[in-house]
Amino acid sequence: MPKVILLFSGKRKSGKDYLTDHLQKVLSEKCEVIKISQPIKSHWAKENNLNLNELLSDSKYKEQYRLKMIKWSEEKRDQDYGCFCKAACQDAADKPAWIVSDIRRKTDIKWFKETYSDLLKIIRITADEETRKSRGFHFQVGVDDTASECDLDDYNEWDLVINNGKNGQKLQEQINSILALLTNVI
Repeated sequence: MPKVILLFSGKRKSGKDYLTDHLQKVLSEKCEVIKISQPIKSHWAKENNLNLNELLSDSKYKEQYRLKMIKWSEEKRDQDYGCFCKAACQDAADKPAWIVSDIRRKTDIKWFKETYSDLLKIIRITADEETRKSRGFHFQVGVDDTASECDLDDYNEWDLVINNGKNGQKLQEQINSILALLTNVI
């Protein structure tokens, strides 16, 4: 069982994966990265005979299937809102810190609170639209205006908000602010 679970949320191209990849390097053997999208993409790859590694990457390949994956995953969440959180965590390594890099809905946070209560630190990564566009973001109807991108827009119980945009913190400052949340934990 972990001692702390870091839940990361942010819009597409806000830099969640970039930041969590660097954080993983800093924490090294003390952490496990968990992606809620992993079981979604694994199922989608199997069902449609697709390349799972490409679906897991930040590629145009994934973008071809994003809308259909979102629709399918919403149907599954309607049956059990925690199904993908549960599936992503079931095989997680027993390390002091878990980094969940892709929290997208209030129900994701709800499931983690119900399951792991006091272990959570909830972090929001923000970036202005100009910065996100420079990273390859293009607004897509049916993707960027749905719960998978917008459900946490009005959530305000963050333990930390990191500006990863044009006038935001430098990477090392971002890492240091996250590490400060872990003082006396790991």
